[in-house]
Amino acid sequence: LLGMLFFGNLLRECGVTNRLAKTASNALTDIVTILLGMTVGASTQASEFLTIDTIFIFALGFMAFIIASASGVLFVKLFNLVLPKGKKLNPLIGNAGVSAVPMSARISNNLGLEYDPSNYLLMHAMGPNVAGVIGSAVAAGVLLGFLA
Repeated sequence: LLGMLFFGNLLRECGVTNRLAKTASNALTDIVTILLGMTVGASTQASEFLTIDTIFIFALGFMAFIIASASGVLFVKLFNLVLPKGKKLNPLIGNAGVSAVPMSARISNNLGLEYDPSNYLLMHAMGPNVAGVIGSAVAAGVLLGFLA
């Protein structure tokens, strides 16, 4: 994951591979997503996938996403109460703490740009975004440790 992030940044920032950078960020991402969805969908039977338990798992994931986003924003607002005037953080950074890489960081960046066109938050939002992934992996490892 980090290797692909670095490779994508290298393609975009080197300035010589504009066509490859655009393809990797748009068309190639769409193609890989479609192929992955088709292969997973083709190998799953509807009788095993469309159950009440599956809907319950989706609902739990949706609630976890909402709670993580809201608590991230609220934590940054709480943290700003103790920071000095010139060191305040943008609460949108807290939204990026969920492990939905890179979509939550992009959403934080787009919302920041909507209100202030000079407010680029993407790289600042990727830090808590990747930390959310690492935290999810650690939590999954702890849960698997309890199951084993």
